[in-house]
Amino acid sequence: MKISVIIPTFNRSLVIGRAIDSVLAQSYLPHEIIVIDDGSTDQTGEVLARYRGSITVLTQKNKGVSAARNAGIRISSGDWIALLDSDDEWLNNKLARQVQTLVANPEFQVCHTDEIWVRNGRRVNAMKKHAKPNGWIFSQCLPLCCVSPSSILISREVLNHIGTFDESLPACEDYDLWLRVFCCYAIVFVPEYLMKKYGGHSDQLSRLYWGMDRFRVRALIKVLESGQLNEVNEREAREVLCTKLYILMNGFQKRGKLEEYGLYQSLLDKWS
Repeated sequence: MKISVIIPTFNRSLVIGRAIDSVLAQSYLPHEIIVIDDGSTDQTGEVLARYRGSITVLTQKNKGVSAARNAGIRISSGDWIALLDSDDEWLNNKLARQVQTLVANPEFQVCHTDEIWVRNGRRVNAMKKHAKPNGWIFSQCLPLCCVSPSSILISREVLNHIGTFDESLPACEDYDLWLRVFCCYAIVFVPEYLMKKYGGHSDQLSRLYWGMDRFRVRALIKVLESGQLNEVNEREAREVLCTKLYILMNGFQKRGKLEEYGLYQSLLDKWS
């Protein structure tokens, strides 16, 4: 399998080397490693220069993580795409175990793994709602994002069919993509801790934006309007959408944001 690894980064000179090193240490080496420097103003460029000959660097003006990932995917040449966020890292047999799993289960075109959570330098236990799903997982994707981008290995054919990341979404772009993918494709899960997911730092997208369900609402409406959902999935998506709309409306009402309240009320009327 020819695997292209896509690593977007923005002002993470202190950790990008760790991410790259974890890919170079893989027992199953990828076909290529593409790092997209999304307009960094720190020492990221100097760090990436140390890996000259081992990685491909694409530099662009700051456009956000979705545009950076998409740019990397466009210039990649592998038939499989692996994503890695620049603040995460892989264990050295991550790709090998995924390749073994996919070879043994050729009906799948998407694979993910379990993960170790590290927050503010300490390992933490994931909650039950974050348990990693297997198979046809669209229903599990509705409440929140249940697949980590850094754990995914996905066939290029799937992305050619579904499309890539929605660059208009400032956050929850992975939630949006998984809804579109998993209404059409099943996923195979490797129940092993094969990556470390780091959290707690100030530049995480979940900390930069309030009301993340605003973006999930947009993603839910998009997939509902796509015509891709079967009857069961459409009903489930509508129920979750209405729940999120109701919660957002309550928040707007408490804060006296009547214009926003009216907008979400009209959406609730349409989809309920």
